[in-house]
Amino acid sequence: MRTRSTSVADRLRAMILEGDYMPGEHLQEVPVAEAMGVSRTPVRAAFAALEREGLLDYVPKRGFAVRVFSHAEIADKYFVRSVLEGAAAGLCARNGVPDQVLATLDEALADGDRILAGGRLDPEDLPAYRLMNNHFHGAITAASGSASTAEMVQQIGQIPFLSDRIILWHDYRLIDRSHDDHHRIRDAIATRDPSRAEALMREHVGFMGHVVQQYLNSTAAPEHLRVVDDGTAS
Repeated sequence: MRTRSTSVADRLRAMILEGDYMPGEHLQEVPVAEAMGVSRTPVRAAFAALEREGLLDYVPKRGFAVRVFSHAEIADKYFVRSVLEGAAAGLCARNGVPDQVLATLDEALADGDRILAGGRLDPEDLPAYRLMNNHFHGAITAASGSASTAEMVQQIGQIPFLSDRIILWHDYRLIDRSHDDHHRIRDAIATRDPSRAEALMREHVGFMGHVVQQYLNSTAAPEHLRVVDDGTAS
């Protein structure tokens, strides 16, 4: 039963983060169980687990709802992530990384270069760019040697519908700038310059946090993602 509950929790977590269940949406045991082809028991356990992770809120008499994060909470998460990922990049530069890690970073950079080579953003390239971005950042946190840092980075990035998804695929200059950051971070790690590597990564993540804030405050954001400072939907 524990294995089944964990599997359901993993699937439900992915669905929440991908936006299949949107912020503020109420989840009912029966429809979720039917959608997953399981009984209500592992779904109930999954709801409780995801509440502990901070992805669901318990609403008295209404059950569980996908958590809605306020602007302040989102800004704080990006700040903490910038500190953690900056520290990870600094550790990689200070301690050095195996050639295999640099090869992984180079492969990610080459993928990004290829996607951006045409000077325009093709909607079909967004999944590949997102995957490249995840591989680049994941390789650095994993190579830092700090399992706690890698775990916290993963946890802090779990924001419903925002996690790994708000890559504004309409502004070529913004994406090109972000990918240029990737190149400079890789070079700072390869040349064993921990101060530069940490500063570059902190600026990189912090800048994207600022971009997300601007997006959420704009009319371009879906209405259910426009949140106010008390954490409720606008």
